[in-house]
Amino acid sequence: MTTIDTAAYPELFAGKCDRVEALLNAFNPPPAERIASPPEAFRLRAEFRIWHEGDDLFYAMFDRADPKTPLRVEQFPIAAERIQQAMPRLRELLLPDPVLRRKLFQVEFLSTLSGELLVTLVYHRPLQADWEVAAAALASALDAHLIGRSRKQKLVLSRDWVEEVLPLDAGEFHYRQYEQGFTQPNGRVNCEMINWACRQASALQGDLLELYCGNGNFTLPLAGQFQQVLATEVSKRSIEAALHNQANNGVDNLALARLSAEEMAAALAGEREFRRLKGLARPLADYRFSTLFVDPPRAGLDPDTVALAAGFDTILYVSCNPVTLAENLQTLTQTHRVEALALFDQFPYTEHMECGVRLTRRSR
Repeated sequence: MTTIDTAAYPELFAGKCDRVEALLNAFNPPPAERIASPPEAFRLRAEFRIWHEGDDLFYAMFDRADPKTPLRVEQFPIAAERIQQAMPRLRELLLPDPVLRRKLFQVEFLSTLSGELLVTLVYHRPLQADWEVAAAALASALDAHLIGRSRKQKLVLSRDWVEEVLPLDAGEFHYRQYEQGFTQPNGRVNCEMINWACRQASALQGDLLELYCGNGNFTLPLAGQFQQVLATEVSKRSIEAALHNQANNGVDNLALARLSAEEMAAALAGEREFRRLKGLARPLADYRFSTLFVDPPRAGLDPDTVALAAGFDTILYVSCNPVTLAENLQTLTQTHRVEALALFDQFPYTEHMECGVRLTRRSR
């Protein structure tokens, strides 16, 4: 793998920021805060194909222009240090072990700022008792949690999650992060994003509605800024993690519901009633929502959610896709003005950029 030129990062970051700002300038934002990433050891998730050549095996990636030719990965400097340390040791342990290496197809790493590591080995064969014995010794040698996967099979040796601890301006927050669940890949930049959102909310009042809350990444620190919070997420596993994280962090003014953004919009509009909302400690009508927080997928907000947002005094919008953000702002800025803009480089050396926008309702 080609060595990353960390010396070029400041110029690459500046150019990416310039392009995103040019896209969003039509909405008259104030000067953007630009939040750079560490140039190395920033990525907490990584996955690689395992390529077998005779008695050898190695980590492999593929160029989209030549998807059939494996590119041998000897080093992966953008990965977190815990992953970088584990990669050569794992390969060294796999090479002489026929049980662990046979039909091994892929390796996935999940690490944390707190130093934990979860490794998933993916196979093209059923896993038997002999695999569990060998895998237990491997997990011990790596000092990591380990999972084996094959078709319709998942073997968890200890646990299928890691415990993250984020050092935020508001204090330390603890998060259970499940294997194959969504987590922010760049831990340091994630902390900056959460701190930014909390600063934007520091002078706000009333109750908060959050859509796409995931495992509570933003929800838990933001809860300290509001009287009451209702957060929704469609993923059952993410809601499970968010409930655990809520209890583990002692957040007592938060209610969580497993609803999609579209369903929540329908509930607030009085178009549908959902049994999943009837278990809340307070009725939906008792909330006094003044702020909406959204962190949608790359497709952005659907039309119903954009229409819902128009009724809030403040919208805090974290976007992983500046293009769909701009599309949503075409409508949102008819009722709101952009008061703050921040650019967060979650994915250095790529074209991807995370954006944070605070919108305030225009005077009537």
